[in-house]
Amino acid sequence: MDYNKKIILETGEEYPGFSFGAEKDAVCELVFNTSMAGYQEILSDPSYTYQAVVMTYPLIGNYGMCEDKEKDARFVSSDYECANPTIGAFIVREYNDEPSNFRSVESFGEVMKKYGIPGIYGIDTRKLTRRIRDKGSMKVLICGTEVTLEEGLERLKNEDIPKDAVPKVSRKEIRSVEASENNADGGKLHVVCIDCGMKENIVRSMADRGISLDIVPWNTDAEKILSLKPDGLFISNGPGDPTDVPETIATVKALIGKLPIFGICLGHQIISLAYGAKTYKLKFGHRGGNHPVKNLLTGKIEITSQNHSYAVDMESLKATPLEATHINLLDNTIEGVRCARDSVFSVQYHPESAPGPCDSSYLFDRFIDMMKENKQK
Repeated sequence: MDYNKKIILETGEEYPGFSFGAEKDAVCELVFNTSMAGYQEILSDPSYTYQAVVMTYPLIGNYGMCEDKEKDARFVSSDYECANPTIGAFIVREYNDEPSNFRSVESFGEVMKKYGIPGIYGIDTRKLTRRIRDKGSMKVLICGTEVTLEEGLERLKNEDIPKDAVPKVSRKEIRSVEASENNADGGKLHVVCIDCGMKENIVRSMADRGISLDIVPWNTDAEKILSLKPDGLFISNGPGDPTDVPETIATVKALIGKLPIFGICLGHQIISLAYGAKTYKLKFGHRGGNHPVKNLLTGKIEITSQNHSYAVDMESLKATPLEATHINLLDNTIEGVRCARDSVFSVQYHPESAPGPCDSSYLFDRFIDMMKENKQK
């Protein structure tokens, strides 16, 4: 069988393979994910907008794409993280187009085709991952084999990765989600969530704890948020560089001290920037379900799910009232901060764990406790 697809790296390497998913070309940021399962959640995570994801686990597609026939109408799905996936592309070693799973309703490739997402398999993903680790994240072109190296490099030179990732994936109108009736841990609390690309399992994690939610667009101002009379503010995960959303940073800055605030991933970076800290781009980011993080407050080690390209600068925290609460044990980057005075905290990783371990789900309970304490003041 002859190769019919290839990728061209901006550093000049070519990797031939075979096409699956949508038959289209794409210029993306090349990253890798070390998760051994969860490709459905990865496909539908808005944080992967404009990124081509290399899966280091070799077999992808074997359990298909799942959907519950009797799903809760409040949520998009039990397995999808958003209704309309925006990931740039998938790059895998081996693709299985004949899944075996009683919950599967269609193949991975069928879903990718439906949403216009190109894929390529047959790639030496170990070699490609080493290349990313050595040279860092870079632009990549997914194209047909008829495209010459010279043509591909010219396209990579002239096509930039868009900076509108958060506006692209954020909702345009307010979405309200009622708390689960069978769990009142939230004590009838009401949270406003700033949607920067919010994963559906974050919505579920709070609603299932008895919290009612108003999920607002990324550029909603502080006055509008306060008019909704929330007990707390949540800033979600999302794609891209946090400095590309100064409107969200300004909103959070205006609400510090007025509401308990919790942020995840991009939300963690936005909170840190609102306090005057700085962020920087990691060489190849953190993406996977097995990152060890130390909780500096308890000394415990948590295995975490992560997906981000940027991190908060440790040195810059010294000029702010923020203190580091969690640290990555692989590279000593900041994984969590807090300001006890303002009832604000955030983490760089994903405690909603979809996919990934559930070590950090307690953080949602901590947010609930913080809001209850604030109401009693």
